[in-house]
Amino acid sequence: MALQLLQKLQNKHFLSLAGNGIMSVLGMLNMIILYRALPVASIGVWVFFLSILLLVDTFRSGFLTTAFIKFYAGATPERAREVVGSAWFIGGAITTVMVLINILAYFFISYIKNPSIVLFVEWSGIIYVSSLPYFIASCVVQAEQRFDHLLYIRFSSQGIFIFFVIFMALTKTATLQNIIYAYLGCAFLTSLLSIFMGWARVSSFQYRTFACIREMVHFGKYSAGTSLSANLFSTSNMMIINFMLGPAALAVFNLGQRLMEVIEIPLRSFVATGMPELSAAYNAGNKAWVIDTMKRYAGLITVALMPVCLGAVALADVAIAIIGGSKYMDSEAANIMRIFMTFALLYPMDRFFALTLDVIHQPKINFIKVLVMLVASAGSSFFGIFLTNSLYGVAFAGLIPTLIGVGVGYWGLNRFQPFNIFSILTTGYSQIITLLRTYWYKLSAK
Repeated sequence: MALQLLQKLQNKHFLSLAGNGIMSVLGMLNMIILYRALPVASIGVWVFFLSILLLVDTFRSGFLTTAFIKFYAGATPERAREVVGSAWFIGGAITTVMVLINILAYFFISYIKNPSIVLFVEWSGIIYVSSLPYFIASCVVQAEQRFDHLLYIRFSSQGIFIFFVIFMALTKTATLQNIIYAYLGCAFLTSLLSIFMGWARVSSFQYRTFACIREMVHFGKYSAGTSLSANLFSTSNMMIINFMLGPAALAVFNLGQRLMEVIEIPLRSFVATGMPELSAAYNAGNKAWVIDTMKRYAGLITVALMPVCLGAVALADVAIAIIGGSKYMDSEAANIMRIFMTFALLYPMDRFFALTLDVIHQPKINFIKVLVMLVASAGSSFFGIFLTNSLYGVAFAGLIPTLIGVGVGYWGLNRFQPFNIFSILTTGYSQIITLLRTYWYKLSAK
C-alpha cells in the first residue's frame, strides 16, 4: 500500500501540480501576513514594484523557457550540454543588459517620484543577477521532467521568503525595505542551492555554440514577445489603476484578483506536463495527435474547474475576509473576484491554444495575437475606469482580451488541423467520466 502511494505521488502530473500548489499556498500565506503587517498604501507600492520587477524579468524567462525545453527535451547528452551552455550565455547576456540599463537609470533616480519605480531602480539589477542560476536550473529540471527537483526549487524560493516575512511580522520589523532585503536573500540562497545540487549545470557553459545560440535566439524572439506582452496585461492594468485611482485601490484590486490562483495552479501544472507531450506529437508528424492532446488537456481542466468557479463566486466574501482581513470586507475585492471567476473558464482554452501554436512553430501568430490583446486590455481598462471611476470598469474589461485570445488561437489552430471548438468540452467531459469510473472500479475492487 505504501509503495503504491509513493508511486502515485511520483507521477509527473501530481508533482507539477504540487509544485505550483506549494508556490501558491506559500504565496497566499505571505500575502495574508503582508496585508495585515503593512498599511493599504504600502501594500499597493509593494504590489506595483513586484509587478514591474516580474514584467521585466518576463523578457528573460519568455526568451529562454520555451526555447530551452523545445531544444533540450529528448536531445542527446552532447546536444543537451550544448543547449544548457547556450542558455547560460543568452541568460547572462540578457541579465547584463538589464543591469546596465538599471545602472544608467540610477543616475536619474532623483527625478522619479513614484516610490515603486524608485525601489525598482535601486534593487532590480542585483535581484536579476541573484536569480539567474535558479532560473536556469528551473528550465533544466522542467525539460527533463524532473518535477520533484522543480518542486524543491519552488519550495525553496517561496519557503525562504515566507520565513523572513513571518520573522519580520513577529518582530514588528516589516517595512518595504526589509521585505526587499528578504526577497533578495531568497533569490540568492535558492540560486546557491541550485548550483550546489548540480541542477544549474554551470559547467555546461563551456559547451555553448554559436549555432545553438542563434537557433534559440531565433525561436525565443517571438516567445519572449508573447510572454512579455501577456505579462503586460496585468501590469498595464496595475499601472492604470495606480496612476488613475491610487496605490490603495491597487491593493484592493490585487487582493480580488489574487484568488485567481485557484485557476492558475492547475493551468500552470498541466501546461508544464503538456508541453513535452504536444512536442512529441508534433515531432512525430501527427497533426491529429497534436490537436487531440490539446483538446484532452484543455477540456479536462475546463470541466474540472466548473465547480471550483461556482464555489469561488459563492464564497468570495469569506475568502477575502480570510486573506485580507476585516479592513477589506467593505471594499470591491469580493465582487472583483466574482467578475473574474465568471469568465475564468475560458482561460484553459486560451492557454492551451497559445501553447500549441508555439509547439507547431507558429509563435508569430501568438505574438501578434497577444499584442492585439494587450491594446484591447489597456484601452478597455482605461475606458472602464473613465466611465465608472471604479475598479469594476477594469474587472469587466478583462473579458475583451480573453475573447480575442480564444478567437485568434482557434483560428490559428484550425489552419493547422480543423476541429470544432465545442469538441473541447465534450472531450473534457469524457475524460472526467473515464477518470471517475476508473477510480470507482478501483474502490469497488477493494
